[in-house]
Amino acid sequence: MRTAAPLAGLSGIRHGFFTREGGVSEGRYASLNCGLGSGDALEAVRENRSRAAAALGQPLERLVTLFQIHSRDVIAVEEPWPQSERPRADALVTGRPGVVLGVLTADCAPVLFADAGARVVGAAHAGWKGALGGVVEATVDAMERLGAQRQRIRAAVGPAIGVGSYEVGPEFPQPFLAQDAANAAFFRSGTGDRQLFDLKGYVARRLALAGVGEVALDGADTLADERQFFSYRRTTKLGERDYGRLLSAIALES
Repeated sequence: MRTAAPLAGLSGIRHGFFTREGGVSEGRYASLNCGLGSGDALEAVRENRSRAAAALGQPLERLVTLFQIHSRDVIAVEEPWPQSERPRADALVTGRPGVVLGVLTADCAPVLFADAGARVVGAAHAGWKGALGGVVEATVDAMERLGAQRQRIRAAVGPAIGVGSYEVGPEFPQPFLAQDAANAAFFRSGTGDRQLFDLKGYVARRLALAGVGEVALDGADTLADERQFFSYRRTTKLGERDYGRLLSAIALES
C-alpha cells in the first residue's frame, strides 16, 4: 500500500493506493486483485478486498465501490450498499465515519480527496474520458455540498499509466485542445504520427483549476511496473483476456 504526503498527515483520515501485492489471487490476477468485474474467483476477490479494508481499520462490509462507467457522476454515500447493487458512477464522497470509499483502476488515474477540517473525503476514477468530462470538478462540488471548502481540500493522484507509456492516435488530442489550447502541454511526440499523453499531469491541472488547495502526484507508471501494478494496456499488448484491478481507498476514522 502506498500513501500520499498531502493526506498522510491528516488527523482522523486513513487512505491507501494499494498495489497488486499482498493478496491471495493467482495467475494473471496475482495477488491483490480487488476487481469484482474481473474473471478472478469471487472468494479470492472478497478476501483481497477484506484485507484492504482491514488495512484502513474497517471490515469488508464498510468498503463501497462502484460500477465504473467513465462518467463525471458522483455518489454521496450515507451507508454502504451491497456490492451486488453498486451504482453506476465514477466518484464517491462522504462525511460519514467508518465508510471506506474505493475506486478501481488498471492504468486510469485514481484520485483521493480530503478536507480534514470539514471531515469530508472523496475518491474518483479518472480515465481520460472522465477527466475530460469533469469528474474531478464534480467530486469537489459534491464535497462542498457536504461542507468542505475547496481551498482546504488536499488531493492525491495515485499510480496510473505514465506519459512514456501512454501512446495515443493523432486524433486523440483534438477534444483536449478544443477544451483549452493550454492542454497541448500534456502531449508529446511519439512514434510516427502517434502522441504521448500525460494523464496524471492533465488531472492535476484540472484539480488546480478547480481551486483544490494542494495536489500531489504519484510518479509510478502502472504499465511499466508489472511487479507492483495491474495494467489494462499491458494486458492488451500481451493479448491476454483479462486483468486485475487496483484499489485506491479513503475513510474517515470512526
